[in-house]
Amino acid sequence: MFSISSYFSVEYLLILLPLCILLYLMLPKTARRVTLLFFSYAFFWAVSGKLIVYLLAATLTVYAFGLWIGKILDAQKQALAACEKSEKKAVRSRYHTKLLRVVVLAVLLQIGVLLVLKYSPFFSDNLNSLLRILHIQVTLKSPNFAVPIGISFYTLQAASYLIDVYHQKIPADRNLFRFALFISFFPQIMEGPICRYSDTAAQLWDVPKIRWENFVRGSERILYGLMKKTVAADRLNLLIDNVFTTYDAYDGFVICLAAVCYTIQLYMDFSGTMDVVIGTGEIFGIIMPENFRRPFFSRTISEFWTRWHITLGTWFKDYLFYPVSMSKPMKKLTSRSRRRFGNHYGPLVSGSIALFAVWVCNGLWHGSGWHYIVFGLYHFVLILTGSLILPLSIGLAQKLHIDRNHLLYRILQIIRTFLLVCVGELIFRARSLGEAVGMLRKIGTSFTLDSLHSHALFTYGMDQKDYLILLLFLVMIFILSLLQERGVRIRESIAKKGIAVHAAVWIVAILFIVLFGAYGQGYLPVDPIYAKF
Repeated sequence: MFSISSYFSVEYLLILLPLCILLYLMLPKTARRVTLLFFSYAFFWAVSGKLIVYLLAATLTVYAFGLWIGKILDAQKQALAACEKSEKKAVRSRYHTKLLRVVVLAVLLQIGVLLVLKYSPFFSDNLNSLLRILHIQVTLKSPNFAVPIGISFYTLQAASYLIDVYHQKIPADRNLFRFALFISFFPQIMEGPICRYSDTAAQLWDVPKIRWENFVRGSERILYGLMKKTVAADRLNLLIDNVFTTYDAYDGFVICLAAVCYTIQLYMDFSGTMDVVIGTGEIFGIIMPENFRRPFFSRTISEFWTRWHITLGTWFKDYLFYPVSMSKPMKKLTSRSRRRFGNHYGPLVSGSIALFAVWVCNGLWHGSGWHYIVFGLYHFVLILTGSLILPLSIGLAQKLHIDRNHLLYRILQIIRTFLLVCVGELIFRARSLGEAVGMLRKIGTSFTLDSLHSHALFTYGMDQKDYLILLLFLVMIFILSLLQERGVRIRESIAKKGIAVHAAVWIVAILFIVLFGAYGQGYLPVDPIYAKF
């Protein structure tokens, strides 16, 4: 059976995508819509096979619930137009209750399917552990369901659509095919970005003609993502896999190196995938939201999460943090806290409750394991601590006459933030919470540079050539990122140079991949990391 493992596979880059582009170019507007929808389902089938039934079920149920919510809103509008002014409040209250019940049912149905498929083994195993502690002689079966690729992503898209219809930010879509295309668009279905209906639905249905400049820009971005994946992410995989699988065999320095390497690998893998995804969209004239904005230039953990996996962060902010923090009980708590603790610390009381909910859910969204939950709580503690000590750090800097905007101070903040992120990624990558604790303990108790002095470092999965190629590539990425951080629009600058420069960029990128890509004997390619989430 024809199958696709990732956006970097030969089947995707040299078969499915070119074939889709070719048919898209040949067909009229209405047929182009059908083409995109067909290839979206063909892609999902090639990735997940018969599990496509979950995507179809989610599409149909969310579409139906959206129409139901829209129907109630229309009825409310008619009722308000027909009633007296004195009756409007009662009418709004009656319809609000009905709307709330429907949207809660709709969202819980989608989240419930995700919880059952993805988290049943985790919940049943922990419940069995609790029953043993309580000496209750009952053992629950641990179900193990096949989970379709991308369910965590399209579930959040579906939930955002329902909530936005409920809040009347968008109308319920009456066109099933347009809604289906929004949910299933093949470049984003596996790893995001998590798009809102207002982001892409209209663009997708408009199916603009493929313009040469869009094709060139999109293809360049795909090549850039392919470079990140093959030159950096795959090259690092063997070392990372060796150390995280058998960490007891290594000292603290090697574990630190593996944690740093995994942080780099995760960024290169995920941001490289986003380059391929967004580049594919660009070819068709579809502008999708960016998911990364040079996160390693962040000065704080809070800023880091506004630059890393941006669409997930904004989803949690808009659909969990704000609803919790702006609820009536939280508003009352904020008001009381503000009077008692002041304008800075007062809002942090209710804000910390909402933040806690966000980071528990963020951790669980990534996977069904205690180390994922601790990963989330780790970032919760760092962000909350940063907010708590901010007035103190500003006051201390003023007292010591330290310029917080000085270049050296900013660099130190960036380094500190990067190291804190690496600790979090160590917890994230570990196979269990126990192993994460064990690795952190080894860093603290057996940190030596013996592997560096003995050159054993070159035997763990990367030799001198690998380290050199990786270093040169990271320097190149850093220079490009620094230019972007300073406002230089690199691709726009290249576009102004004409076809000769474009051709040179393509040739250099392809040669770089061919000459320095980590593939073939001796390397262990990794499937896109975020696809499993």
